Amino acid sequence: MKPTAPFRKLSTAGLLLVGLTVFSSQRSAPEKGLKDYYKDYFPVGVAVSPAGLKGAEGELIKQHFNSITPENSMKMGPIHPEENRYEWKDSDEIVQFAQDNKLRVRGHNLLWHEQTPKWLFKDANGKQVSKEVLLKRLHDHIFTVVKRYKGKIYAWDVVNEAISDNPQEFLRNSEWYKICGEDFIAKAFEYAHEADPKAVLFYNDYNTERPEKRERILKLLKKLKDAKVPIDAVGLQGHWSLQEPTETELRQALDQYSALGLKVQITELDVSIYPWEKDRREKRPGESDAYTPELEQKQAEQYKMFFKVFRDYKKVMTGVTFWNISDKYTWLDTYPVAGRKNYPLLFDQNQKPKKAYWEVVKF
Repeated sequence: MKPTAPFRKLSTAGLLLVGLTVFSSQRSAPEKGLKDYYKDYFPVGVAVSPAGLKGAEGELIKQHFNSITPENSMKMGPIHPEENRYEWKDSDEIVQFAQDNKLRVRGHNLLWHEQTPKWLFKDANGKQVSKEVLLKRLHDHIFTVVKRYKGKIYAWDVVNEAISDNPQEFLRNSEWYKICGEDFIAKAFEYAHEADPKAVLFYNDYNTERPEKRERILKLLKKLKDAKVPIDAVGLQGHWSLQEPTETELRQALDQYSALGLKVQITELDVSIYPWEKDRREKRPGESDAYTPELEQKQAEQYKMFFKVFRDYKKVMTGVTFWNISDKYTWLDTYPVAGRKNYPLLFDQNQKPKKAYWEVVKF
C-alpha cells in the first residue's frame, strides 16, 4: 500500500496543475483593457448606441476603450429628420456618458449619401432644390450640430464615402453630387472648421486599401490639400475580412495616405468571417453561419497581423475604433445578408474575449 500514497498525492497536485494551466490558457478575465495595452500607441475606440452604454456592455466599454463613436444617432437622418427639428436625445446621452467616464468622442458623420433625410433635397413643392439652397442647408446643419458639441467632440467624420464604387467613376453619383458637383465636399470641411476650429476633420471611406479605389481616394485627398481645404485626417473604415486586405496592401495604403501629411485612423474596424459583398441578398439554402474553430483561428491571425501593422505605424496612426462592442450585436448580422450571424469583433456574444483578443494584446 505504501507506493500508492505518494502516487495519489502527486496525482492530486498534477490535477491542480492541469486545472491552473487550462484556466491560464483560457484567460477569460483580462486584467487590463485594450486601451491600457495600447496606451503608448493610440486611443482604442468603439461605436455605440445608447442601449450599449448600460449593463455588461457599458462596463466593457469602460474597461477596454477610451474613445467612442455614435454608431447612428449623429447621422443626418436620425439627428435632423425635419428642416426645423433636431433629435438630440440619443447623441446627448452618448456624449454625456463620454464626459462622465473621461472618454474621447469621434463625431460620425456630417455628410453622407445614405441615412439622409429626403426634405434636404426638396423645396416646399417637392421640386429639387438649387445648389445654393442645398449648401445653405448643409451649412446650417453643420453649424448647429458641431457647435452643440464643441469642446466635447474632438474629431468629426465630415464627408463619408464620396468615392464611387464603380472603378470607371470618380465621385459617387449621389444627390449631393448631382446638385452641387464636387463643391459640396470642400464646403462641408470649410463649414465644419468654421464651426469648431479645433476639431480634427476627417474624410472617411471603405475599401481604402484596394489599389483601384485607393488611387481615387488619394486623388480626392490631394485635390483638397492642394486647394487648402481644412482637412486634417483620413479615416480608413476597416470593414475587413479573412481575405483582405493583405499586409502589403495595408502597409502601402498607410504609406500613401500619410505621405499626404494627413493623420490616419482606423474608424470602423471589424473582421467578417465571410468574403466581402456589397449588394444585399437573402441567405441561401444550406448557407452555414457557424463560427468554426478554423474560422476563429484565421480571424485571430488576421487581427494579429492588422495590429502589428498599426503598431508599426504609431507615428501616423492616431486611433483605432471598432464598429460595435461584441458579437452579441453587429451590423454585419443584417448586412449584406439578413439573418446570417457574423462574429467580427474581439468579444463574443457573452462579452468574453475571443482568441483574436489575446493575439491583439500579445506583443
